Amino acid sequence: MTEVEFGEMDIGDIPAVAELEQQLFSCPWSKQAFLETLNQDALFITARIGDAIAGYCGMYCYFGGEGEITNVAVSPCCQNQGIGRRMLAYLLEQARSRGVVRIILEVRVSNKNAIHLYEKMGFQNCGIRKNLYELPREDGMIMALELHTAAN
Repeated sequence: MTEVEFGEMDIGDIPAVAELEQQLFSCPWSKQAFLETLNQDALFITARIGDAIAGYCGMYCYFGGEGEITNVAVSPCCQNQGIGRRMLAYLLEQARSRGVVRIILEVRVSNKNAIHLYEKMGFQNCGIRKNLYELPREDGMIMALELHTAAN
């Protein structure tokens, strides 16, 4: 298994993360969007192999213990190696330690690999939002996960 280190995203990670975002998404976030997010109540992490960013994911943290995963990305050269699953597990562990008890996310209905990963992580389909995505126009599946803490 590839040696991967996980940690919180910092300002120095933004150029590499934004470049990866451009490669993977039809409506990518800008460097400025990532910078602004780091100044909010959010949890963004990176997966590194050596000095290179292999992936990143992020979540907004809301009052009342809710979180919303906004980005999950793994570099094309690092896909299908379990990095996405391990990165998501790390994000969920960090979220739990911050008191997050429920997490939601949206995923393109055609993204079968991501849906399969989220289901393996315990997320459940909560419904479909018609025409949620653009470029191309597509429905989005809403998925949710109830985190169990030691207090639950």
